[in-house]
Amino acid sequence: MSITDLPPPNKRLGQNFLIDPNIVRKIVALAELRPGDHVLEIGPGRGILTEALSRAAGHVTAVEVDPRLHAYLETRQAEFPNVELVCDDALAYPVENLPMGTVVVANLPYYISTPLLFRLLDQRGRFPRMVLMLQDEVADRLVAQPGGSDYGVLSVMAQYSAVISKAFRVSAQCFRPRPDVASAVVRLGMKEGARLSRQEAVAFRALVKAAFAHRRKTLVNSLRDEGYALHSVTETLQRLDIAPSRRAETLSVDDFLRLALALG
Repeated sequence: MSITDLPPPNKRLGQNFLIDPNIVRKIVALAELRPGDHVLEIGPGRGILTEALSRAAGHVTAVEVDPRLHAYLETRQAEFPNVELVCDDALAYPVENLPMGTVVVANLPYYISTPLLFRLLDQRGRFPRMVLMLQDEVADRLVAQPGGSDYGVLSVMAQYSAVISKAFRVSAQCFRPRPDVASAVVRLGMKEGARLSRQEAVAFRALVKAAFAHRRKTLVNSLRDEGYALHSVTETLQRLDIAPSRRAETLSVDDFLRLALALG
């Protein structure tokens, strides 16, 4: 099939197809796949990464939302018989039914990358590691440390769940069509053991979101505006030796954990 026969990119879905085999090799190497591994790929596109994953792993579940691309990949099924092609929205696909130990390797659709990340992190016990290509600014938010403007809800929630490294940036020249934004590949190694119960985890996420809801306000005022009892918050911060005048972006992940558990 010539390049003119391939499904054209869908602008509404933000499709930019990876074309550089060297980047593919680097992504697969970073995933450290073994022959028996099960892999989840989201957004296989025209299949350049899918083909490499099929050679490195035992089974690949490739979830593609675009029916045209799914149909095209089906014409190539003989090239990768260990790939299960699924036509579905990754935000709706039941990732909780995938085998424990599944490795996520994906060039995430940038327009839904953040909600997808939260969905995958919710299943962190199922996925020991994830290698993801993302918009560079999202990668920066994932690895951001307290005190910077990139540090926010995504930073705290992701770093609670995983040890994260920004592996390398990817030039726009590695895609067709070229994206308007910079890209980067990150590796997330999931932390073993749940430090919070399910109920505590819900309270932790709610607290972090409330704390960052009004970035220019102090932590106390932001939490008060989001419905937390002022007296309880002030008393708890004092007990934890956290100054009430601090803003959310100055607190570490452990600070948020301590605060969430203390507030009950």
